Amino acid sequence: MPNDETYLPEGQSKQKQSATLIYAAFIAGLCSIIYELLIATTVSYFMGDSVKFFSLTIGLYMAAMGLGSYISKFITDKLLQRFVIAEVLLGIIGGVSVPLLYFTYTTTALFYPTYVVLTLCIGFLIGLEIPFLTRLMENYQTLKSNIANILSFDYLGALIATIVFPFFLLPVMGIYQSSLLFGLINMSIAAVVLYTHRTTLGKAGKKLQFLTAFMSLVILVMLVFSSQALKHWDQMLYNGRIVHSEQTPYQKITLTKSKDDLRLYLNGVLQFSSVDEYRYHESLVMVPMTYANKIIERVLVLGAGDGLAVRELLKYPEIKQIVLVDLDSRMTELAMNNAHLTDINLASLADKKVQIVIDDAFVFLKKNNQPFDLIINDLPDPNTIALSRLYSKQYYQLARENLMYDGLMVTQATSPFFVRPAFWSIVKTIEAAGFNSTYPYHTNVPSFGDCGFVLSALQPIKLTPKRSLKDSLFLTQESLLSMFIFEKDLQILDVDVNQIDKPVVLDYYLNSWRYFSD
Repeated sequence: MPNDETYLPEGQSKQKQSATLIYAAFIAGLCSIIYELLIATTVSYFMGDSVKFFSLTIGLYMAAMGLGSYISKFITDKLLQRFVIAEVLLGIIGGVSVPLLYFTYTTTALFYPTYVVLTLCIGFLIGLEIPFLTRLMENYQTLKSNIANILSFDYLGALIATIVFPFFLLPVMGIYQSSLLFGLINMSIAAVVLYTHRTTLGKAGKKLQFLTAFMSLVILVMLVFSSQALKHWDQMLYNGRIVHSEQTPYQKITLTKSKDDLRLYLNGVLQFSSVDEYRYHESLVMVPMTYANKIIERVLVLGAGDGLAVRELLKYPEIKQIVLVDLDSRMTELAMNNAHLTDINLASLADKKVQIVIDDAFVFLKKNNQPFDLIINDLPDPNTIALSRLYSKQYYQLARENLMYDGLMVTQATSPFFVRPAFWSIVKTIEAAGFNSTYPYHTNVPSFGDCGFVLSALQPIKLTPKRSLKDSLFLTQESLLSMFIFEKDLQILDVDVNQIDKPVVLDYYLNSWRYFSD
């Protein structure tokens, strides 16, 4: 029986085929940006240094696209078939790119080569798309309309991708499932082109239909079983049993349990171990509380959404209000509702003294107009450009404006051993922000090694205890002063002040960790 298309008027058939190619341009633009974002985000999650890997991904991508566009001019025959083949290849390679990166990271030493090859292959195939589409559209439109329509729909797809990725794909589906989903969406280009041009392609079209259907089935099966695969890959990244894992709009939160050891990871980076977290949190909270010249009544805690620093603050009855500011509402919700977390934070965030504010620390400091007696910066290490701004001179200047004239600020300042330049850069940055007194100190936390802090104030502080320690499991009055002593190999370095527009602390941090990770 003849194909239905043979009964369509020639103009209507051509209009249908032209619309298909416009659809292809739109989906091509959508998928190309999504693949780029997915690969760069995945590598950044595993390796850190988001600036480096986003920059490298864009560079490799663009270079490969240029090569693909150049090579396209030498392809002169069977253009429609070759376009479909390119889309099938792009769908399968782009679709499995993130699963493949997960696999190579957890099971082989080929993560970097895989990342580079995937980026180059996807970029090359994307480089073929627009030249192919433009030449295919010559049969339906004038050159002026042809180029305008192809590029405008391609750019529209790219715009939608940049909106969908951070607000839907990342928080709702995560990078693993998003990769597979967009592999299927990319396959739809081949499917609709094959359908509308089936009479033109003949027997070759049927072979390509089978290939498209088979590759789509492969991706679909991987998508159906993606939850099980993710659990398997994630478990391989951690020593303990995963008891909770979720992707939020800001980070991946993972809780693991091994016997009595509960651990929290954000984007794969350890935040605490319940075996020794008290050593860190007592050092963070009890040191400023012990040396404060005044009664501390209002405390601002920036970060610390796990509720552990708040637990220590609640030991002091003179504190009347604790304002906890955290960017990720899911972190504070877990700290309030997850039984594993409430067991160790003693349900601190449910206390009536605690006010939870979901906001960026920098933004909160700009908006707030009520000064605090104590500000605690319990933020993740400055291992990304976004986090490094929370260790900048401009950030600490805002913190100073939010502090009572006789108040104190304490800052988690990374490790003076592992990332010594970063630690002393933070100290120097706080001084440059207008704090007249800075007192760096450190302590050993077995899960992390040597952990550094900076106690700072607008007025001089005498390092003599003003009040006794509260229910300490670790600190003693005798050990407090020893924390301010730095051994010879930890002492101050000549480093630069960290600025928002010149985030030197990020380079100090990443370069130092590379030395220990190699």
